[in-house]
Amino acid sequence: MPHFSNKKLIVLLVSVIFLVALIGFSLRDRHNATLPEQIIKDTVGFAQSLVAKPANYITGIFSNIDSLLNTYEENQRLKMRLEDFAVLQAEVSTLKAENSSLRELASIEESLRDFEPIQATVIARNPDQWEEKIILNKGTAHGVENNMAVMTSRGLIGKIVVATPYTSEVELLYTNNENYRVSAIVIGENNKEIHGSLIEGYDVERNELLLKRIDSKINIEVGSKVLSSGLGGIFPKGILIGEVTEVTTHDFGLTKMAYVKPAADFSMLEHVIIAKRKTTSVDGSDGNGTNEDLTNEPVEEVEEDE
Repeated sequence: MPHFSNKKLIVLLVSVIFLVALIGFSLRDRHNATLPEQIIKDTVGFAQSLVAKPANYITGIFSNIDSLLNTYEENQRLKMRLEDFAVLQAEVSTLKAENSSLRELASIEESLRDFEPIQATVIARNPDQWEEKIILNKGTAHGVENNMAVMTSRGLIGKIVVATPYTSEVELLYTNNENYRVSAIVIGENNKEIHGSLIEGYDVERNELLLKRIDSKINIEVGSKVLSSGLGGIFPKGILIGEVTEVTTHDFGLTKMAYVKPAADFSMLEHVIIAKRKTTSVDGSDGNGTNEDLTNEPVEEVEEDE
């Protein structure tokens, strides 16, 4: 039994020595591998290639899927940023337009001498009278009254016809009301003012105002500017109404009529100015004594007879 144990010990020691020798031999700096090493390396390399190809293929699939997911998320983020940019660009454009409009309105405020300007915003339009009336966000609580002129930065648009505490209704120059008249002047040659004409109604087909009661002897050229005369007491003097586009005869040749293209854009009304009169308006009457009999001589004669 001890003899058998000694044999095992000897075999184990020889095996360890041989293994250490192989390890030392393999660790040497050699340029050529032995045949067993070649066989083992080739076998291991082939097995690794068989395992690596499917593993790399599956890894590539997951990598592509991850890239697609990242691309989709990035695309969504870019779309959201583009939408935000579009909204921001629209807001900037709106603010620029409002700023420009308010600057122009400020320049008009300086030109209103006998009137106190009240800035207002269009809040509604009557669907049945889209081209004739608009609703503003200012009323009697802000000093608005009937027959006050209303204009934009480009020109005159109408007057107040109904005023409530916090809103007011404007009848535009584009109205079918036959009693709606605006006293106007035409700027002729050498800036000469031609008085005596009235804006009365508008042409639906041409979408232009009608300037009537022009003296047949007066020559008005196309392109002349038409302004408010201020004689009616409602509209301030010198507010631009429009530009003459055509002049024709009227009333069987006794007078002339001109077509006037409005300076203001009636389809895009947002910010307007109400001209509040600083002076007391005159209604043309003299109070309760208008129809009284001011002669008293017959009464005195009757008293003497008595």
